[in-house]
Amino acid sequence: MTRQASRSRAFWPLRDLPVVVWLVATVVAALVHPFVPAPRWLLIHLVLLGAVSHAILVWSRHFADALLHTAPRDGDRRVQSMRLLLLNGGVLLVLTGVAGGIWPLTVAGAGGVAGAVGWHGAALVGQLRRALPGRFRSTVRYYVAATCFLPTGALLGTLLARGLGDLHERATLAHAVINLLGWMGLTVVGTLVTLWPTMLRTRIADTAERTARRALPVLALAVVVAATGALLGSRPVAAVGLAGYVAGLSMVARVLVVTARSRPPSSYPAWSVAAGLLWLAGCLTAAAVGVGTAGSWAQAGDRFGWLTPFLAAGFGTQVLLGALSYLVPVALGGGAGPVRAANAALDRGGAFRIVVVNAGLLVCALPVPSIVRVACSLLVLAGLATFVPLLFLAIRAARLARRAPAAEPSPAPSPAPGRVPGLAVAGLAAVLLAAAAGVAADPAALGVATAATPGDVAATGRTTTVQVRAEGMRFVPDVIDVPAGDRLVVVLTNAGDQPHDLVLANGARTDRIDPGERAELDAGVIGGDLDGWCSLVGHRQMGMELQVRVVGGSTAGHDPHRAGEDDGPSAALDIDPAAEPDPGFEPFDAALPPASDQRTHRITLPVTDVEREVAPGVTQTLWTFGGTAPGPTLRGRVGDVFEITLVNDGSIGHSIDFHAGALAPDGPMRTIPPGESLTYRFTATRSGIWLYHCATMPMSLHVANGMFGAVVIDPPDLAPVDREYLLVQSEFYLGPQGGVADPERIAAGAPDLVVFNGYARQYDAAPLAARAGERVRIWVLAAGPNRGSSFHVVGGQFDTVYREGAYDLRPGPGGTGGSQALGLTPAQGGFVELTFPEAGTYPFVTHAMADAERGAHGLVRVTP
Repeated sequence: MTRQASRSRAFWPLRDLPVVVWLVATVVAALVHPFVPAPRWLLIHLVLLGAVSHAILVWSRHFADALLHTAPRDGDRRVQSMRLLLLNGGVLLVLTGVAGGIWPLTVAGAGGVAGAVGWHGAALVGQLRRALPGRFRSTVRYYVAATCFLPTGALLGTLLARGLGDLHERATLAHAVINLLGWMGLTVVGTLVTLWPTMLRTRIADTAERTARRALPVLALAVVVAATGALLGSRPVAAVGLAGYVAGLSMVARVLVVTARSRPPSSYPAWSVAAGLLWLAGCLTAAAVGVGTAGSWAQAGDRFGWLTPFLAAGFGTQVLLGALSYLVPVALGGGAGPVRAANAALDRGGAFRIVVVNAGLLVCALPVPSIVRVACSLLVLAGLATFVPLLFLAIRAARLARRAPAAEPSPAPSPAPGRVPGLAVAGLAAVLLAAAAGVAADPAALGVATAATPGDVAATGRTTTVQVRAEGMRFVPDVIDVPAGDRLVVVLTNAGDQPHDLVLANGARTDRIDPGERAELDAGVIGGDLDGWCSLVGHRQMGMELQVRVVGGSTAGHDPHRAGEDDGPSAALDIDPAAEPDPGFEPFDAALPPASDQRTHRITLPVTDVEREVAPGVTQTLWTFGGTAPGPTLRGRVGDVFEITLVNDGSIGHSIDFHAGALAPDGPMRTIPPGESLTYRFTATRSGIWLYHCATMPMSLHVANGMFGAVVIDPPDLAPVDREYLLVQSEFYLGPQGGVADPERIAAGAPDLVVFNGYARQYDAAPLAARAGERVRIWVLAAGPNRGSSFHVVGGQFDTVYREGAYDLRPGPGGTGGSQALGLTPAQGGFVELTFPEAGTYPFVTHAMADAERGAHGLVRVTP
């Protein structure tokens, strides 16, 4: 062994550790995803841009050296270290720049990544020119072609981070195609032509080299066609490109299948790589159909975006872990014994891990309840993450084997008979248990109806079956006629866009069913009239009621009983208007920071249920964006792009509607069930203060229960001021202590509290601050759901009034006009400016005085 070869087998931190670091970072990001910006984007790029790209630079150079028979030269290790440092530093800058909305960092990082990959490609071209003719030069050509795609993908990614408006979905698809199929896919396919038979410990097929040479132009052209079709706005062309890539894969797959038939896979590395390739082929086939049949680019983007996590986890991560599980023991070296020891460590529980990951991903791809999807995705994450501790065990096992006394080489241990099938069955059982645990946490996922108790009437022995649809907030039909003594069976189909159930006054009920599902309710023998309703909070108040009428029997069987979430009438709590918050009370910060310089704003809004105090001694369970009511305030300028990731970590379905954006509501404003997420992207084209809120029906209930916030888009001529505050006025319709809002009080328009920034009279206890003579701007938004605002500062006069995107009043030469109130109807907003003439305490209120007395009151404390 030469000195250079020996050094290449030695531990090399910059070569060997970054993949592990990126994988650990992925696991951490997955566990804390509700608290990081753009978690889906971050997880995908940690794996593909971080771990996979580093592995490509390391191992494609390794295979190029081996296939071209070019020995490493002096200085190669130093140059490779510089390339790897440039790559990983660039990836870190990209991740930081995109997550923090710092575009210059993103540009610098993308430049570093593209530079490292281009440098790597140039080195491979130099090797090809120096090398003698060889059988598998085509594999190195795959690597060179892959390096040509990555810089273009990096450029598109950089432009996407800046914001491309209407081109976003098309550019996103092109970016994904170029990076996933060009940079990563070509490298994987080229490598497997020689690595796959090596992993199976069998000879390379005679046709392998010729097939690989013929497939390369097909695959490369398919990437170009798919990306070009996307950028030019032709969905059929993009679909043809994706289908062409599948055709190119099938050419190489035939060789790989022939090889596997001669010696089937029997280890974790081989099964992991095989599973990864199946996910690639399946996802690309689905993508070609999905993009080709989409009615718009938004729909095409949603379909491809839905597939992206399966490409990242099913294809990218599994191929990476399978390849590393085979290559790392070889790289550790030390002879046959240490290599076998490392192989054995990395193969531990291989069948179990393969089945857990792939069965779990299959469940996640099915239309299962969201809580089942969450449980299985955690299991998939655990199955993939076990590679990291096993890697360290493999390193330790190899070191121990090197230190052991020399022994006669022995063949690698084979799994015990029955062990592999047993582990596979155990893996499948783990996935089924995870799914069962999800169903146990939400029994409505079963969709099994509950039988009812027969009434006091002679049974006829007949059964009346009725088909009922839940449409919007109505049951159709909403009156059911049943002969006295018949058994009633109701087949409920949810034709709406959010979950519903059906409850009858005799206690019979269905479980909660999702859109598109159906359930049967056995109401038992009917002897009297019955009321029925949907028990999801607020749905009955919105009109989801039906009546079962008996024909030919008693009609005295109405039962006012309510089941489920609406049990019992809500009653307003006793409120002491003079009560003060506890000493440790922290008010909602009304200070409004200025708009940042970034032009693309990426925000993650987790929907959570939180119990909060809304007045001294009064608590309610609120549904919130980001854990507060109002939700986080967004601020920007005209032309800024906002990309909001809504993550539903709540207990029921929710949605979001941004008044600051103009776009078709069909997709981005849809209701998503717990455990799911969506991305809402809009460009701010007009200035003003805009409401965002949950648009799930009953909308009044969701808004009243805390689901609202503000978006401030600065007018182009907005002048600087000394202080700037934001007040969002809303109402509370109190349910029981610690409960949710009372839908009946909302429908009656009878609020118990009217508040600024989510808490009654909080700025009496913690006044806003100003100095005499300072210019103060106060933004006001009337979030409702039912009340407007007449904002007034006692003792102050407004010289500037801006309402709904235009100035009602502005100071000017010789101007003497002033304003006493900013009048807003629900969902309107604006700002006022004033200068306090002298020190003192200035109350501010809504001049609808009954609402001011309900809590819409605060103070500005002005000091000299």
